[in-house]
Amino acid sequence: MGASEFRFFLSCDINSPVTFRIEKLDGILPVKKSTDSGVISVAEEKIPELYIECALYIDGAPFGLPMRTRLNTTGPPFCWNELITLSSKYRDLTAHSQLAITVWDVSCGKADGLIGGATILLFNSKMQMKSGKQKLRLWQGKEADGSFPTSTPGKVPRHERGELERLEKLMNKFERGQIQSIDWLDRLMLKSLDTIREQESSKHGNSNLYLVIDFCSFEHRVVFQESGANLLITSPIGSTNDFVTVWDTELGKFNPSEHKQLKLARSLDRGIIDRDLKPSSNERKSIHSVLKYPPTRTLSGDERQLLWKFRFSLMSEKRALTKFLRCVEWSDVQEAKQAIQLMYKWETIDVCDALELLSPLFESEEVRAYAVSVLERADDEELQCYLLQLVQALRFERSDRSRLSQFLVQRALQNIELASFLRWYVAVELFDNVYGKRFYSTYDLLFESMKQLPPGANGEDGNKLWQSLVRQTELTAQLCSITREVRNVRGNTQKKIEKLRQLLNGLLSELTYFEEPIRSPLNPSVLIKGIVAGESTIFKSALSPLRLSFRTEDEGSCKVIFKKGDDLRQDQLVVQMVWLMDRLLKLENLDLCLTPYKVLATGHDEGMLEFIPSRSLAQILSEHRSITSYLQKFHPDEHAPFGITATCLETFIKSCAGYSVITYILGIGDRHLDNLLLTEDGRLFHVDFGFILGRDPKPFPPPMKLCKEMVEAMGGAESQYYTRFKSYCCEAYNILRKSSNLILNLFYLMAGSTIPDIASDPEKGILKLQEKFRLDMDDEACIHFFQDLINESVSALFPQMVETIHRWAQYWR
Repeated sequence: MGASEFRFFLSCDINSPVTFRIEKLDGILPVKKSTDSGVISVAEEKIPELYIECALYIDGAPFGLPMRTRLNTTGPPFCWNELITLSSKYRDLTAHSQLAITVWDVSCGKADGLIGGATILLFNSKMQMKSGKQKLRLWQGKEADGSFPTSTPGKVPRHERGELERLEKLMNKFERGQIQSIDWLDRLMLKSLDTIREQESSKHGNSNLYLVIDFCSFEHRVVFQESGANLLITSPIGSTNDFVTVWDTELGKFNPSEHKQLKLARSLDRGIIDRDLKPSSNERKSIHSVLKYPPTRTLSGDERQLLWKFRFSLMSEKRALTKFLRCVEWSDVQEAKQAIQLMYKWETIDVCDALELLSPLFESEEVRAYAVSVLERADDEELQCYLLQLVQALRFERSDRSRLSQFLVQRALQNIELASFLRWYVAVELFDNVYGKRFYSTYDLLFESMKQLPPGANGEDGNKLWQSLVRQTELTAQLCSITREVRNVRGNTQKKIEKLRQLLNGLLSELTYFEEPIRSPLNPSVLIKGIVAGESTIFKSALSPLRLSFRTEDEGSCKVIFKKGDDLRQDQLVVQMVWLMDRLLKLENLDLCLTPYKVLATGHDEGMLEFIPSRSLAQILSEHRSITSYLQKFHPDEHAPFGITATCLETFIKSCAGYSVITYILGIGDRHLDNLLLTEDGRLFHVDFGFILGRDPKPFPPPMKLCKEMVEAMGGAESQYYTRFKSYCCEAYNILRKSSNLILNLFYLMAGSTIPDIASDPEKGILKLQEKFRLDMDDEACIHFFQDLINESVSALFPQMVETIHRWAQYWR
């Protein structure tokens, strides 16, 4: 049907009776009172027995017999869900036909039995018949008035309508198929609608009663037309229901026939037949489409049935296993047993798909154990990429000492770096209100297992190894104490620095030379021997973070930042993702000169960060006026473009491209020139990830942080270097889209964590992340899409205004 076409039925040609459904009554019934000898007293509490009377009025006069619903005593809310069929037909209606509906309570006397009434016109102002759900406000204590115009209109007056009425009108259109369905957006909308309903309900105190009715929907709109009008149309619509939607009273209820058919289709006896089944061309296309679904998408009933039917022919397709296990009815013992048998015969899946099987969707211990067996193939470097999420996945296990817990401990015993990070990740969760006992069980298992290790090549036995990890905790405890002492010093930052060095040279001098080297919490392969007091300082900030320089065993140094009073778990997650994405890009031979500096949360309000010598763009622009001038200072080349060496310029362009893509995908918010840093060799990187997954404290944030100064450093929007920047962006975006399932699975495993931006609404956050990958597009379409995003970000005016305001705020701080 063309966009300009309007297809309709005429009311005078519909020979079917007027039909509608009474759904429910919302609100709290008024308390009935009786008077005795002039004294008002509350009547004895009775269970309401309600019924609804429906009468059709044509031009203000009753037409046909009124109809009544059955008695209802199960509320509130009182739900009838009852189909009402009047004796009058649609062809008999006029433009001023209306339905008068009155609610009665037979538990009271005749005088007190009236609850209220409302009237609704059957045709709207455009002379189109109303369809779908209608919400009527009852006039309490009044019987529905069928005269025209009525004194009991059920429609809420325009000046009283709020957000809830607007959304319910849109919801009505959505249910009638007039608004396109988008699975992830629909779920968010329905959740938000419930929240708004609760807010409106508490705001108005449930003082009003609302009756919900559902008018019959036809294939096309029904337009009012009097009988006998001279209009050429197709043959009349009879009562054969060829064009009329018929209500199914059993819709949504348990259907024994369908259930029986499903059981027969999945019975063990059919296994012999199903082994030889091969999908047709159309079925193969449908299966291929299902296999491309992201892990966040729920399979429909038909898709589940399709995968089950052709399960034997799909066993050689490793991508299909996770989808097949989603379509299994795990409550059916025989079906679950058959699925487990097939799982072990299936083509072995990749490690990234095994992560999906550890999500909360899969409760079967056999499935989760199979996922762990696949993870055993991963090397230590790959396992470290997922370690944070695997620790969080312990929340979804069925027991405290699960197969996953034992696997993590066994791998940690073979690699001291894994052991150190595992211990910290578990220790941070020990005070979890719900799963603290489970994390403690894993911590205890690691302790017991490590204690039993025999001496290694360097002579260290398990007990010494464990003590070397415990000393990390002792060190962080002392650093917390120093931070508190320094924070209490009154005066400027310089006085606090003097206090820090005084403590290190005096009361806490043992921190400058450790009795035994300690493994660095950030990098356990590095042994640190003490803090260099003269090189340690404090950042100018309300939290007074420490910048410490540690002396290493090989007589080198490593600089770290220690923060107390800030939750670094979110920063830790984001930097882990930067590290993972850097690894994925390098596997495709694309090195974008990223800086995934190390971050370790040692508690819910403390942690360490690797210090990278650099300066913020705000400082650089303040002192050097441009990024180009800053880079010329360290890498001058008179013969190269912009007076900067080609290597330095290429590093800058690549790092800008890499972080533009990554911050867009992860929805990093609150980007300004103070949290964009630049090193002397041209590497740009981001810090401070307080807002992720689309959250941003600033209004109208651009899709990515790409300020005009960065574009100017590339020679402007018309230069070949800016074109190269856009090319790197598009190439990186398409590479990361190929690994979208891995990234989504990792975030799905974080769904149970207490990290602020994930815990607030895990489902919404993951769906936003999925949307950023634009899985509905091919690579070529994504190139055009991302280039448009870049242009939109560069030309955005409002962020420049916000940046100016931010600079003023920093100046006056």
